Amino acid sequence: MHQGGVIAYPTEAVWGLGCDPFNEAAVYRLLSLKKRAPEKGVILIASHIKQFNFILKDLDKEQLKALEESWPGPVSWVVPVNNSIPRWISGNHPGVALRVSNHPVVKALCDIYGGPIVSTSANTQGHIAAKTSWQVRRYFKGNKNLDFITQGIVGNRTKPSQIFDLLTQAVIR
Repeated sequence: MHQGGVIAYPTEAVWGLGCDPFNEAAVYRLLSLKKRAPEKGVILIASHIKQFNFILKDLDKEQLKALEESWPGPVSWVVPVNNSIPRWISGNHPGVALRVSNHPVVKALCDIYGGPIVSTSANTQGHIAAKTSWQVRRYFKGNKNLDFITQGIVGNRTKPSQIFDLLTQAVIR
């Protein structure tokens, strides 16, 4: 990922695609792989809330408490974008979706990488998300934008993470 690679990895519910969120070319390769419009934005995933400190620095104590009480876990929060998030991550949104994972492969990836990574489901737009590495291979066979598929299996969740807006507490997904 430090060299611009796009990887597939298991999460709590489905296989995900990830890359360095600050490498614009890598993010656009990932979006091309998924056939996803850049305007939609992507989620960032981390192994610990501290990996998001550069994004969360302007939040108040109550907002931070809401995050801390739900993480790690299958909850994503849309937080206000500050100058630390590039447009290719947030898309056309005033916020960015963040999640701290409890999945051992995700935690290891973020720790080895040294911070949050992009997390979006491993599928092309309009198809169901891959639940196995075999499905990932089938979806992206021959596509040069996928550089690596990790070992591992998805967790026991049947649905993707819920997404809430931190400012309004509204359910987005």
